[in-house]
Amino acid sequence: MTGDRTRPDLRALLAANGFRNWISDGWEPADDTIDVPPGTAEAAAAHRGRLSAELPGQRIALAAGRAVVRSNDTFHGFRADSDFVWLTGCQREGAILVMTPAGDSHHATLYVPRPAEAHEPDFVGDADTSPLWVGSAAGPAAYERTLGIECRPLEDLPHGLRGRNPSFMVGAGADPALDAYGFGHSERLRTVLAELRRIKDDWEIGQLRDAVDATALGFADVLAALPEAVRGGGERWLQGTFDRRARTEGTGPGYTSIVAAGPHAPILHWTRCDGQVTEDSLLLLDAGVEVDSLYTADITRTFPVGGEFTVAQRDVYDLVHKAHVAALGEVRPGQDYGAFQATALRVLAEGLHDWGLLPVSVDEALSPDGQQHRRYIVCGTGHFLGLDVHDCAAAHPSTYREGTLAEGMALAVEPGLYFHAGDRTVPPELRGLGVRIEDDVVVTGSGYDLLSGGFPSTADEITAWVQAARG
Repeated sequence: MTGDRTRPDLRALLAANGFRNWISDGWEPADDTIDVPPGTAEAAAAHRGRLSAELPGQRIALAAGRAVVRSNDTFHGFRADSDFVWLTGCQREGAILVMTPAGDSHHATLYVPRPAEAHEPDFVGDADTSPLWVGSAAGPAAYERTLGIECRPLEDLPHGLRGRNPSFMVGAGADPALDAYGFGHSERLRTVLAELRRIKDDWEIGQLRDAVDATALGFADVLAALPEAVRGGGERWLQGTFDRRARTEGTGPGYTSIVAAGPHAPILHWTRCDGQVTEDSLLLLDAGVEVDSLYTADITRTFPVGGEFTVAQRDVYDLVHKAHVAALGEVRPGQDYGAFQATALRVLAEGLHDWGLLPVSVDEALSPDGQQHRRYIVCGTGHFLGLDVHDCAAAHPSTYREGTLAEGMALAVEPGLYFHAGDRTVPPELRGLGVRIEDDVVVTGSGYDLLSGGFPSTADEITAWVQAARG
C-alpha cells in the first residue's frame, strides 16, 4: 500500500496553489454505472411494500453502514447491512434509507453520498472515499435511475429526519451519522424485518440457486486441488482455491470458509485453515459463495482425501448421512421448525448407542435433562439462510426455532458427528474424525426443493467424486 495517503502529505499538496489548480481540470466524466442483478429494483420495492404494511404510520430509517477499521488507516472490505439491502438493492457505503408515511403506505428516499468532484478539496483530500483514490462511484442520480427510488445527496439527510414526533424507528449501530440523531435502536424494527425476510420470493430463491451453483464450482476446484494440498499447500491452499472461485463468481465467500482436515474436522469453527492435508485424512469443507446480490449458499461435504473411506470413516459418514436424509424428510409446510433437528438427533443418538458410546439409554439421552449424545454434536443441525448465512437471527423465537415451517422459507440442514482427537470416551479409530453433510433447501407447498441436489451425498457418490476430480 502506498504511503501517499498519509494525512501530512495530503495537507502539503493541498497547500500548493499550483497543484490545486492543475488537479482540478482536464478529467473525463466519471463512470456512474451501477450493475445490479435483473429484478433487483422490483424485488426491493416489493420488500418495502411488505414492511410498510407491517408498520403503518411509522417513520423508519436504516443505514447501509460503514467499513470497519482493520488496523490504523486500513479497513476491512465493506459489506452493506442485510436489512438495508433487502429494502433497497443498494450496496453503497454510507447510504441511508428513510421511509415516511404517505397515505396508506410509505414514501421512500435513499440518501446517497455524492462523490467529490475534481474542483473540490476532497477530490484529493479524502483518501478513503474520493474517486481519485478509490475509483469512481455513482451518485444519487445514477442510483435513482437504477433502483427506481427517489435519491438525494447524503448532505440532505438532516431535512429528511427533521422533527422528532413521531420518532423514527432506527436500526442503530450501522452508521454514526444516523446514530448521532439520537433516535435510539428499535429492536422491533429489526425483529419485523427478520420475520418478513423468513419468506423468500421467487427472485430471492433465484439468487440462492445461483449462489449454490457457484458454490458447486468452488467445491470442484477444491477437489481438483487436493494433490497440491497434500504436497504441502495444506488447508490454506484449499481455502484460497475456494475463495478465489467465490471472488470470481460473486463478492467472495458468504462467511469465512471452513477447510478442516484430519483432527481439525471435529472443530466446528475451524477457520484458521493452517493445517496439513494428508492422504489418509478426511477433509470437511464448509463454504458458500455470496453472489453479487449478497445472497449466500452454505454447503458442507466431507471427503476422504485419498479417494477411499476407511471402515471407521465410512461408518461415521453413513450414520450422518442417515440422519441427514431423515431430517430432510421432516421439511414441509406446517411442520414444527424443530422437527428436522429432533429427527436428526434421534438417528444420531441411536447410532451412538449401538456403538456403545452413550452411558445411558437413547430415551434418557434425548430427554431435556439428559443430552449426553450432544457431547458429539454440540451445535444445531440447521438454520435459516438468505442474505445472511445465519439468516433472520433477530426474529422472535416463536417465529423461528419455536415456530413452524412455511412455503418460501430457505434452510440449511446440517447434521454431523464430531469426535475430537483428545476425547477418551471414543475408541482410538474414531478420535479425530468429524463428518458434516449440509444442504440448502427451500420449503415448497408440499415439501421442499433441494437447491443443492446436484452435490453428491452418499458415501459411494462422494468417493467417486473425489476419484474423478483427482484424475
